[in-house]
Amino acid sequence: MAKNSLTLESVRHSLIRQEDSIIFSLIERAHFPINSPTYSPSHVSNSFSGPLLRFVVKETEALLAKAGRYANPEEHPFFPEDLPPSVVPPHNFAKFLHPPAASININKDIWDTYINKLLQLFVAPGDDGNYASTAASDLVCLQALSRRIHYGKLVAEVKFRESPQEYEPAIRAKDRDTLMKLLTFEKVEEAVMNRVAKKAMMFGQEVTLNKDGNHEKYKVDPSVVSRFYGDWIMPLTKHVEVEYLLRRLD
Repeated sequence: MAKNSLTLESVRHSLIRQEDSIIFSLIERAHFPINSPTYSPSHVSNSFSGPLLRFVVKETEALLAKAGRYANPEEHPFFPEDLPPSVVPPHNFAKFLHPPAASININKDIWDTYINKLLQLFVAPGDDGNYASTAASDLVCLQALSRRIHYGKLVAEVKFRESPQEYEPAIRAKDRDTLMKLLTFEKVEEAVMNRVAKKAMMFGQEVTLNKDGNHEKYKVDPSVVSRFYGDWIMPLTKHVEVEYLLRRLD
């Protein structure tokens, strides 16, 4: 995204497109049961400290770092420590974020929320032994969620540019509550929740040639997807926005 094309409308269009990626990633993950050993450190040999999911994410991020993925300011690794350098020439990405605020990364919160709160709401209990495939599906979910939530930095930057006088007093006062109120639009959030529920119905319906088939059976419960957005995705996005704005005048 070029700097001069960064508008609230263009950012909103991107967020709407990212809804598709998130919903499809949830559908793919729901193909597998919970497969608890994926998250147990005891399932991995002593050569690696941590659960299989952590191993898959760290190794994948190391490979993607070599390919230059994290040179893009819209990408945020879950394990940024000791990432290898890129082996490809750097791309000249537009500098549209305020440098002191650009480094915000809340992937630890996203990881904890996904593992401890979200998974149990849309994945069936059970164990089919497909732990590596489960971890790979989790990675896609985590990446989609991280990209969407950290897009809050772009939202905050655009809103600040459009009305700096509206935000500066609260920023100077370090008033998180006021900033959160300025960033909250309940009607917009309600529309997002309704839209993602409708998308989950469309994307996740079971297709059958039987006219008497159950047309209300979905691969992921649409009400759960709506709840994801209302209870976690949008609040975490606004948290990123607030943290960004608090550094916007640095």
